[in-house]
Amino acid sequence: MTAAAGQTADALRAPPEPVLRVAAMAPLTPHWFERSPEDLARVLLGRLVVREDAGLRRVGRIVETEAYAGEYDRASHARAGRTRRTEPMYGPAGQAYVYLVYGMHHCLNVVAETDGRPSAVLIRALEPVEGVSVMRRARPPARAPDARLLAGPGLLCAGMSIDRRFDGHDLTRPGPLWIADDPAHGEPHPTAVVTGPRIGVAYAGPGWAERPWRFGRAGSASLSRPFPAGARATDPTT
Repeated sequence: MTAAAGQTADALRAPPEPVLRVAAMAPLTPHWFERSPEDLARVLLGRLVVREDAGLRRVGRIVETEAYAGEYDRASHARAGRTRRTEPMYGPAGQAYVYLVYGMHHCLNVVAETDGRPSAVLIRALEPVEGVSVMRRARPPARAPDARLLAGPGLLCAGMSIDRRFDGHDLTRPGPLWIADDPAHGEPHPTAVVTGPRIGVAYAGPGWAERPWRFGRAGSASLSRPFPAGARATDPTT
């Protein structure tokens, strides 16, 4: 056997990339989500969205979020009050609110606070952690680099196969979809969190459109789009 052939054989025998153990990805409890949407949007950064389907697992690390408060928030769907569409926003905390935009893109939100208080956090972007090949098959054509596969609310729902079936789904239990702590990455340091205005909410008007309720992990290649230069969060929530 030549040296080159030996190197090829060694590469084929190389162990696969380590994956996160399911046991280490226990769902976060309902109580954990019972906080203001601004706080929840910040502390969700670095947590994991876990998708199990037909024996295949996909995992993405949350790197970008947006907070939407109650009925008084002019950018929130809850401004219209309690409707069939917004019912999941009214609780309990830790359940999913999934809606469709432009008739084609799904968006995943996580309900915050307590029953009867309609607030939620939009998951805007994930960093692929596990199951990249499955993500690519789920959202063809997917020619983007791995880091950009889930870089947007519609992209992440396509890559993770999340749709209206999960509207009202409990994200605090193991099953087809849940949110967990990341055993490999802790809380982002406050200086590593960037903030800025929410995207696409000009309709909310002055006082709401410019509110800095978009949060992201600084330097992440998976952000949906850049943040305003120099913006940093300074009040970490633990």
